[in-house]
Amino acid sequence: MANYKPLAIPKQDDAPQSFGFAPCKGGVCAAVGMRAAGISAGFRRNPERKDMALVVADKTSVCAATFTQNRFCAAPVQVSRARAASGHARAVVLNSGNANAATGEPGLRCAEKACALVAHALNCDEQDVLVASTGVIGVQLPFEPYVTGVPAIVDALAATPEAAHDAACAVMTTDTHPKEAAFAGPAPQADGGSVAVHVGGFVKGSGMIQPNMATMLCVLSTDAPLTPEAAHAALLSAVRQTFNKVTVDSDTSTNDTCILFATGAAGGEAIDEASLAFPAVAAAIKGVCTNLARQIAADGEGSTKLVTVDVLGAATQEDADKVAFAIANSPLVKTAIFGHDANWGRVAAAAGKCGVPFSQENVDIDFMDVPVLRAGLAVPMDEDDMLRRFERPEIDIAISLGAGEAHSRVWTCDLTHDYVKINGEYRT
Repeated sequence: MANYKPLAIPKQDDAPQSFGFAPCKGGVCAAVGMRAAGISAGFRRNPERKDMALVVADKTSVCAATFTQNRFCAAPVQVSRARAASGHARAVVLNSGNANAATGEPGLRCAEKACALVAHALNCDEQDVLVASTGVIGVQLPFEPYVTGVPAIVDALAATPEAAHDAACAVMTTDTHPKEAAFAGPAPQADGGSVAVHVGGFVKGSGMIQPNMATMLCVLSTDAPLTPEAAHAALLSAVRQTFNKVTVDSDTSTNDTCILFATGAAGGEAIDEASLAFPAVAAAIKGVCTNLARQIAADGEGSTKLVTVDVLGAATQEDADKVAFAIANSPLVKTAIFGHDANWGRVAAAAGKCGVPFSQENVDIDFMDVPVLRAGLAVPMDEDDMLRRFERPEIDIAISLGAGEAHSRVWTCDLTHDYVKINGEYRT
C-alpha cells in the first residue's frame, strides 16, 4: 500500500496569539467602557427566558457595522444601517422572539420608537442608538415590552462578565447555549511601549445561517482607540473571513447584524490602518469572530458535529469559496457525516457540481488527516478506524483541486433528524 501524506493545510499567520493576545473573561464587557444587561421583557411567552439585551458604551464611541444583504431585510436592519453609517454610536438594544421583519411602516416606527426610548433613558441622542431583532418573521413586534423593559434593563446595566452573559442569553432563539468570546493583549505604541487592550463580544445563531457580509446578531466591543475607518476595515475583514464562512443550511437571514463598538478607553495613540497597533487589534477582532463563528457552526440546529471544510489548490479565491460552500451545504455530505460514513464520493460530487473548472485526475481528498482519494482515485482505508474517527465532535474535510494556490475554509455542521423537527415546528 502506498504511503500517502495528509494534505498540508495553510497555517494562519494572523492568529491573535501571535500578537500576544490570550483569551480572557468578560464577553462584550471585557472592553473597558462597556456595560450590558439582559432581562425578560415580555417579547416571549415564557417569562423564564430572557428576551431583551442592551449593550451600552459609557459615552458615544466609534462604531462599525455590517448587515444582511437579504433584500427582505427587517425594520431594525434598515434603521441601524442608516445610523451606523455615521461611524459612531452609544448603544444597541436587541430582542428575541420576534424579528420585526416584513412588518412595513409599523415595524419601522416600532424600531425607531424603541431607539428613542433607550436614548431618553441614557440621556443621549436617539441617532446614537441602534436596534436589532431576531425571531419569527411577519408578525408585528409589540411595543409595550419596550415601555416596561427599557427602564428595567437600564437599571440592570453593569460592566461585569455576568451582565455580558445575561445579554448573550437574551438574544438566543434556537441556540442551545449562549456564545461569547474575549481576548486581551498588547497594542504596540510608536515609543516602543504598549497599551493593554481588550476585544470581546457575543453572537446568536443556530439556523437560517449562511451570512452575506454580516452575521446573525453579533455585538463586539474593544477599548482600543480605533478610528472609524480602522474599525470598519478591521470588522469587514474579520467578518469576510469568519462569519461569512459559516453555513448551517445555506439560508441568509432577514436580520443579520454585526456591530463593533470601540470605546478608546484603553488609551494610547489613535489607531488607524497605518498604525503599528492595527495588525494586532485587527487580529484580536478576527480571533473573537473566529471563535464565535465556530460556535455558531457547532451549535447548528440539531447538529452533533462541527465540520471544517478546507479547499486547497483552487485557481482563484472565488473558486475555492464556491467549492467549499458546495461541499459544506450538500445534504448528502452532511447526512453522511451524521451517519459516520466516510463517503468521499459525496464530497467529490459536491465539488464537481458547482461549475468550478478542475481536472478530477488532480483531486486529492482527506478525512481527518487520512487520505481517502489521491489523483482522483480511491485510497484503501481502514473502515473501523474511520468509524472511530467519526465519533469525534469535530470533523475535518480537506480537498485539493490541483488547479492553483487559492485556499478557503468554511465551517458547517452535520444534518440530523432534529434539524427537520426544529424547523418543522418553529412557529408551533
